[in-house]
Amino acid sequence: MKNIFFAILFYISMSCQAQQIYSLRPSEIQLPENSYQKDTNNELPAYEGTWKGTWDGKTIFVTFKKITNAYDNVFKYYKDYLIGKFKILNASGGVMYDNMNLSDDKTKINGVNFRKYNTKYSLVYIDSDLCNTSGNIIINFTDSSKTKLNWKFNKGSNMITTDCQYYNTTPFPKALPEEIVLTKQ
Repeated sequence: MKNIFFAILFYISMSCQAQQIYSLRPSEIQLPENSYQKDTNNELPAYEGTWKGTWDGKTIFVTFKKITNAYDNVFKYYKDYLIGKFKILNASGGVMYDNMNLSDDKTKINGVNFRKYNTKYSLVYIDSDLCNTSGNIIINFTDSSKTKLNWKFNKGSNMITTDCQYYNTTPFPKALPEEIVLTKQ
């Protein structure tokens, strides 16, 4: 009876291994299933909050929020990351785009991780309201007080089909600036 108890205890202890934790700057290209890509250096909170900038007579407000220990269904691991919501006003203050009220799981801007060799953070943008316009956003602080944020948007190669409501629109609507410095509000 004692041997059976120890055998069961041994089996349970072997099957209850601790979750592997990796930083947001992993050296591995592919993380193991059910691992956790964690903000071990507590870097993401500095990005949280509302940021403002102007370009081409428009004003952008971007709000970043840290999401913690969320499961990624595609890569099959847990991770900490930023999400972004934005509002664009035209020169007269009219709202051009506003997705600030989207739920956190429906945002158009989602963080990926930090670049391996520098302090730039990568995000992905996919906008179903603009015919699935997509691209990558790279952000990084430009000052030591972390109140200025450099933003670079690299638009993906998007194929606009005839079912897009903006198919023949010239110029095609552009929701996000390509490059801008945002100031923390």
